[in-house]
Amino acid sequence: MKNIEDQLKIIKQGTAEIISEGELVEKLKTKKRLIIKVGLDPTMPDMHLGHTVVINKLRQFQDLGHKVVFLIGDYTACIGDPSGRDVTRPAVDKKTIKNNAKKFQKEIFKILDKDKTHVAFNSEWLGKLKGLDLIELASHYTVARMLERDDFDKRFKVEKKPIAIHEFLYPLLQAKDSVELKADIELGGTDQKFNLLLGRKLQEDNKMKPQVCIMMPILEGLDGVKKMSKSLGNYISISDEPSDMFGKVMSVSDDLMWRYYDLLSFKDLDDIRGYKMACSSNSLNPKNVKIDLAFELVERFHGLKKATASKNNFIERFQNKNITDDIPNIEIHIKDKELTIIDLITKETDAVSSTSDARRLIAQNAIKIDSKPISSIKYDCSKHKKFLLQVGKKKAYKILLK
Repeated sequence: MKNIEDQLKIIKQGTAEIISEGELVEKLKTKKRLIIKVGLDPTMPDMHLGHTVVINKLRQFQDLGHKVVFLIGDYTACIGDPSGRDVTRPAVDKKTIKNNAKKFQKEIFKILDKDKTHVAFNSEWLGKLKGLDLIELASHYTVARMLERDDFDKRFKVEKKPIAIHEFLYPLLQAKDSVELKADIELGGTDQKFNLLLGRKLQEDNKMKPQVCIMMPILEGLDGVKKMSKSLGNYISISDEPSDMFGKVMSVSDDLMWRYYDLLSFKDLDDIRGYKMACSSNSLNPKNVKIDLAFELVERFHGLKKATASKNNFIERFQNKNITDDIPNIEIHIKDKELTIIDLITKETDAVSSTSDARRLIAQNAIKIDSKPISSIKYDCSKHKKFLLQVGKKKAYKILLK
């Protein structure tokens, strides 16, 4: 195990807040394997890169020799985490939760070492709670303190939207997880701060040393503005096809690229700093640095062979085919309507002048979205939100659908 100074350097990389760093140092001084907890509710069928930010940090703890626990919130998923929500989450049925949980277990081991990961389900203990147990749990916190939470306060005082009683139970149940797992450290996004701190309180109420809370930043989506979200269409799924993933990473701005390096890359901090300095001095092209990042991420989720193929494909299509770096950005308002590939390239862009030319290019596999050839004239582009449109060998457009 590395010394405390080296561990602290790795642990602090990319973090938004640690409560508290002093307690973290004291725990590291014990030189014991700390129990590191991350929980995720299986309310969606797959994970995107935004979800992997905390899992990447969990992997760093794993590499440092600590015991990591990936907690699948199959019980709390029935309630739905109210963090960052302005309305009550809709209920998710048990069958969906079970199927999503199976997929989660498969996906997390693209990052974590399966042999060194303890996977737990909070239904193991929360499912055994009886009415009196829930009453006792609820007695540890007041309604007044619960309403101090930012999202609850906004809904109650500003938006005048209802808050269901079961939503108050969610952070208490998450805190109960920390007690059951005897967590030394809990990781979460900055939107999880309230829940993580409640875990500290409940541990103290149970005569335990409180967990250290490490909050990771919320990853921005491809638009560089809003958080990465499937509902917003600005996400990169870890199950995306290799070429699609590579193309999406290459589509982000240079400024956002550095954010992705800080939160998603496993490269050494000194290497990343070296990249930044070289780009600032114009001795290194940011595009080449972005290619390295795209390669690293595709390799992590799809393997070396597919990452190499995606990189070669990108270089061939976008560097050797004389497609300019100055790709125009086009924002199109479709209001949830269908947008066929024909309409996109003939009406919404200046790519081709006639429908017959568009049909010919499609037949020649010369129209591509995120490097993938489009073979049907009826192809509906509205299934994408942000993508790279390539028309022939020399025309390309960054498309944003709203």
